[in-house]
Amino acid sequence: MKAILVLVAAIAFVASPLWSPGFNGFDPNLFPVPQEDPPVQPAGWAFSIWGLIYTLLILHAGFGLLRRDEDPGWDDMRWPLFVSLGIGASWLAVAQTDPILATIQIWVMLIAALAALFLSPGRRTMTDAGPEPAPATNPWLGRVPVGIYAGWLTAASFVSIGLLLGGWGMTGLTGAALVVLPVLVAFAVIFQLWLDRAPEYGLTVIWAMLGILAANWGTGWPVPALVLAGMATVGLAVARVWHRQSRRRN
Repeated sequence: MKAILVLVAAIAFVASPLWSPGFNGFDPNLFPVPQEDPPVQPAGWAFSIWGLIYTLLILHAGFGLLRRDEDPGWDDMRWPLFVSLGIGASWLAVAQTDPILATIQIWVMLIAALAALFLSPGRRTMTDAGPEPAPATNPWLGRVPVGIYAGWLTAASFVSIGLLLGGWGMTGLTGAALVVLPVLVAFAVIFQLWLDRAPEYGLTVIWAMLGILAANWGTGWPVPALVLAGMATVGLAVARVWHRQSRRRN
């Protein structure tokens, strides 16, 4: 039953752009201080990752239903993933009119997605002999779609906070980026290292930050310098996780 619900939620989530206009960021005029080209927001091309996310989530849900319906390695993550995708099915419609409610929604989506990623196939569990990988089949297809999805939501959630800071005049446009980006990097690094797997999570955060770098290139040094430092920091966390995974496999 849970596998069916995840597939239904994934289909609704992927279909949501059909009844909402294309989304490359909140309408600037939804804020008391219009957010025209805010430095905290990635360039439009970075949002193309949604095509990959949608495809992988449908593959994940379909394969999970047809081939891993009763696999405990897949089953544990299904409730939080269902919650995240179910809320996400209405997110685009909300984001067209209410950035505050949309920000609350995306944070709930993020928390649920991170829980699903933590519970996804291949996680390490404690045994009498120490931590060991939980038995699972097809951990790659079970984990990678959720990791990429959670990585993009991590960046999007902090971008939303930055837009609210600038949009309600609590900071300037550049100030919002300078406040939010270090917190985004710290959050992503801590979760990546704590999870100790799923490097695709950190790589997706880097993709989002590359979009922010492109949007700010040539506009002054503070934001690009901060983004470059953040990308390097997240990259080091990803490299550490990759190295530890390789050592465990060998």
